[in-house]
Amino acid sequence: MKTHSLHSKPRVAVCALSVQTTSDKTRLMPAGTFHAPRGAAEGAGPWHLSAEAAQAIIRLAAGRSTDIALDYEHQTLYAEKNGKPAPASGWLDPRSLEWREDGLYGAITWTAAASAAIDANEYRYLSPVFPYDANGVPLDLLHLALTNTPAIDEGAAQLAAARMAITHDVNDDAQEIDTVKREQLIQTLGLAAEATDEQIDTAIAALKAAQADADAFRTALGAKDDAKPDEAVAALKASSATTTPDMTQYVPVAVYQETTQQLAALKANSDTAELDALIKEGLDDGRIAGKATADWLRTQGIAACKAHVAGAPSIAALKTTQTRGKPPEGAETKGDGKLNETELAVCKSMGLTSEQYRAANPAPAE
Repeated sequence: MKTHSLHSKPRVAVCALSVQTTSDKTRLMPAGTFHAPRGAAEGAGPWHLSAEAAQAIIRLAAGRSTDIALDYEHQTLYAEKNGKPAPASGWLDPRSLEWREDGLYGAITWTAAASAAIDANEYRYLSPVFPYDANGVPLDLLHLALTNTPAIDEGAAQLAAARMAITHDVNDDAQEIDTVKREQLIQTLGLAAEATDEQIDTAIAALKAAQADADAFRTALGAKDDAKPDEAVAALKASSATTTPDMTQYVPVAVYQETTQQLAALKANSDTAELDALIKEGLDDGRIAGKATADWLRTQGIAACKAHVAGAPSIAALKTTQTRGKPPEGAETKGDGKLNETELAVCKSMGLTSEQYRAANPAPAE
């Protein structure tokens, strides 16, 4: 991109067309050769709009992310100079542009105030602002205005050119100021050659955000503003090396492991003592049938023993007998391995077979 000295005359122009609110699309630029009704801004016409030039404008507009603004009396060009606001009179959808035989058309959404003014014949002309080349060919559609006097003066034309960075080789003797070319900028940002202005702006915004993050990181580390990444990392390491931890908040690993082992041993001893007490209590009140059952419950652990004791009935016959230790009348007392009625009752309550009970409680020898 090249920018010229102030005595160069920027080619920014306006023209006037009749405006109405009833059609679906409005003519924005006339086809062929045309002039402003009372002369153009600095750098007069005629201008020449062909189908090819119109298609180039249509393609350029399609890359826009916002609608094209319409104001009143070109106040957008004057706002910086007179300090007044530039309210919109309408909005042009850039994707609605199309070429017809008599010019470039587009769909405009008018504000309520502008629509009323047009219907009341308070405004009669639509004036587009566009840059053009040395041959008078329009290059883009910048914005438009409702107006009854469509030409703008030299000062406004220069202001518009400064805002929109529209520059052309008007004076071969003009002193050029070196700036970053668009192609170089695109390459630097790593974008495709056909990148749009919106894509360029997005990439620049991302770079700014990354720079802000880097600055915040340097600030957090106490590094210099111009510190390189490796310098920032070195600062972080140095900070870590000089930081002494509060040892009152820590214990040696060996102490922690020893304490953990002692707690585990205490818990194991406690569980063993509780298990022994449960088994003794179960044997005493008959909820545990005998030694074999007790030994088996010991291998199952305290939880299984608690469940057994909680669910088993207390059988007094296992603690004593109604005959005070004498065999009941008619019961088998010989060592034939058969169970008496009391023992059978125990097997039934415990879910044991006669063989399992006898294996755990051998019959006394004769």
